[in-house]
Amino acid sequence: MTTTLSVPAALAAADTLARAVADPSTAWSAGRADGWRGWPQSLAGGAAGIALLHVERARAGHGDWDTAHRWLTESVRGQVSAAANAGPYYGAPALAFVFHRAQSATGRYPRILSRLDAATINVTRARLAQAHQRLARGERPPMEEFDLIRGLSGLGAYHLSRYGDAEITEEVMAYLVLLTEPLPDPAGLPPWWMNVGTTGNPQPDYPGGHGNFGMAHGISAPLAVLSRALLYGMDLPGLTGAVERICAWTDQWRQENGSGPWWPGLIDPDQKAAGHIASELRPRPSWCYGAAGTARAQQLAGLALRDPGRVQTAESALLAVLRDEAQLDRLPEIGLCHGMAGLLHASWRMATDTGNQAIAAELPHLADRLIAALDAPGHAPELLDGTAGAALALHTVGTDNAPAPHWDTFLALA
Repeated sequence: MTTTLSVPAALAAADTLARAVADPSTAWSAGRADGWRGWPQSLAGGAAGIALLHVERARAGHGDWDTAHRWLTESVRGQVSAAANAGPYYGAPALAFVFHRAQSATGRYPRILSRLDAATINVTRARLAQAHQRLARGERPPMEEFDLIRGLSGLGAYHLSRYGDAEITEEVMAYLVLLTEPLPDPAGLPPWWMNVGTTGNPQPDYPGGHGNFGMAHGISAPLAVLSRALLYGMDLPGLTGAVERICAWTDQWRQENGSGPWWPGLIDPDQKAAGHIASELRPRPSWCYGAAGTARAQQLAGLALRDPGRVQTAESALLAVLRDEAQLDRLPEIGLCHGMAGLLHASWRMATDTGNQAIAAELPHLADRLIAALDAPGHAPELLDGTAGAALALHTVGTDNAPAPHWDTFLALA
């Protein structure tokens, strides 16, 4: 696949954005990030995420390792968390992911990576113990148990990328298989239905909880990670059946309209009982809840199950978005999570994996939209919702290259 129309503009924009966040002391014009973003060890909003941008640029020969090293050093400033708040996007697991990207290209950082990996395995096994206790009680899962941002889907994605079919990877995949096995429920709710709202906490608007289809916090993340395990060749009992059970649920709720198929971001008990989703509830085509994430998970499932019809449906869903200016207008943000960068990168990944030239042909237009949006002032420099993530998406489209192990593992897109 080639994307030659977008290469010069995308690379130039990525270069400009990367230069603006080259120095940790000046990257935040209004001061360093704080709060939940957890400067410096946050992948989403702190130094760890910006380090990933510079590592990837150095790996591709478009940046320098000195800049990457400055950001890596900044990311481990202070005490690194391996406590209950640590997870795929924060603390030791997030840092292990970024340092592995650097170490696999340079051979540097073996001691710190060894310590981060040991801490990440301990965090993972502690989470697994809690999850199995919950399963033994027959309770519904909390969001943070299995989601991608904080939970075992994100940890499983890392271990699969880092270790392949090692023991720790199999332990996480075995849990994800169990997550899909039915619980006693007269209402017929799936076993991953959460008795909380979209924040992960009880909310008055969701008295009966919700079923989440998204990639950030919903069932698309386990679907993508389990599918990747199948594609890797893992021979684990129940793995195929788990992917099929999730697909059966998502197929039940797939919607069709004149432009193409789509999946809801979430459903509540009333919608479940009615068996209907109003068309105005179609989510924006973002990575976190919309087509950029859900269509990619479906494509991975189709590839894993050797189901060309599912692959075609997923690619048709994405192509319908890319050809619909009204849908694109619903993503004014620039970021990987909520904005155009996530849609651009998911589109590149989907086109690359199957050689879909129709999707590839739409990439230049989407890259141009993102570049134009970046001209507006006030963007944060962070990875998940800011300029670092946009730069990484543009860099990848511009170079048409994301060598394995993939940087987008943390998004469950590869």
